[in-house]
Formats: sequence, C-alpha cells, structure tokens
Amino acid sequence: MARTLRLLLQLMGWSSVAIGLLHLILGNAAIPGAAHAGTTVDSWGRFMGATFVGYGLAWLWAARQRPVPAGAVRLLAAVFLLGGLGRLLSVALHGWPHWFQIVLTALELGLPPVYFWLADADADADADERAAGPAPAPGP
Repeated sequence: MARTLRLLLQLMGWSSVAIGLLHLILGNAAIPGAAHAGTTVDSWGRFMGATFVGYGLAWLWAARQRPVPAGAVRLLAAVFLLGGLGRLLSVALHGWPHWFQIVLTALELGLPPVYFWLADADADADADERAAGPAPAPGP
C-alpha cells in the first residue's frame, strides 16, 4: 500500500506539473473549446497553469518525504476534490462542458477518496517496521 501511495503521488505530481506547463505555454489553446476565449481568459489560464505547476510540486514534495505526511496528502487531495466540486457547480449553473472536462471531473471526484484511504499507508508501514525491531544480523 505504501508503494502504491508513493507511485500515485508521483503520478499526480508529474501530471500536474506537465498540465500546468502546458497551460502556461499554450494559454487558451490548452483548454478544449476555449482557443478563442480572449485575452482575459488567456491571462487567467496561464496564471492558473503556473499555480498548477506549484500544486504538482507539492505532490512531488510529499512523495519524497519519509514517511509520506498523511496530512499533506489529505490536504492536496481535498484541493483536488474541491476542483471537481467546482466543475459540478459549473455543470449545474451552465450545463455540460467539453467531453474532456467531464473526464477530468470524474477523476477529480474519484481519486481523492483513494488518496484519503491510502494517506496513512506509508506512516503505517514505517510504524510496523519500527515495531518489528532491527533486522537480524547476517550470519557468518
């Protein structure tokens, strides 16, 4: 479970960094259906891209800690869930977006419970290892 947690944290971190850089570099062209949304949306999207790079780096930071800090995982997952809930609010107010945004919404609502469930996995494995005591010394 601890290994799965670390793998998912790294996947989330690197994908967030890549997506953020894509938005930072491409602006509106990175948003399905918004290529001609205008300069205000382009400016906002590039800023949010940079912010998403930072969000991805926070996931990668958490993945490198020993043990992985469960509180940080839960906080980052809660932010991701909040983004999905924001998309649901948009659906309720304005209707269904581009199909790719629907896929992203499903990920943003589906992955946080997995992270909440796995958040303690590394700390639990570390505690189990400490409770077992030191490994026996190798024989002659």
